Amino acid sequence: MEIHIQIIGSILILLALVHIIFPKYFNWKLELINLSLINRQMMTTHTFFIALTVFLMGLLCISQSHSLTSTDLGKTICLGLGIFWLVRLFFQLFIYSAKLWKGKTFETIIHIFFTLFWTYMSVVFMSVYYA
Repeated sequence: MEIHIQIIGSILILLALVHIIFPKYFNWKLELINLSLINRQMMTTHTFFIALTVFLMGLLCISQSHSLTSTDLGKTICLGLGIFWLVRLFFQLFIYSAKLWKGKTFETIIHIFFTLFWTYMSVVFMSVYYA
């Protein structure tokens, strides 16, 4: 199970780094211009802290995979991470509109990839807890 935790950690670090391109890719300079200053700053600040949190989750998974899978505290942390990513999977499937990806090749691939990734993480983390 440790190898799965390390794989997840590596992908989470990559995901965190991808956040760097979000402002340009999503054209935030133009898209956010009509928002109030507080909403613009909340968008960029929250994106930064999401990326930081995802990066730190990845670092934890890579550097402490043994502890996460073999100690009571580690298993409890895995339960929390499993619940976190299960809720994220729920949002992927039921909160985000299918209009965002249906009929768009790149967006559909991304949607499928992240649906599989959120599922994989949820199953791995929950399996560690219940093993």
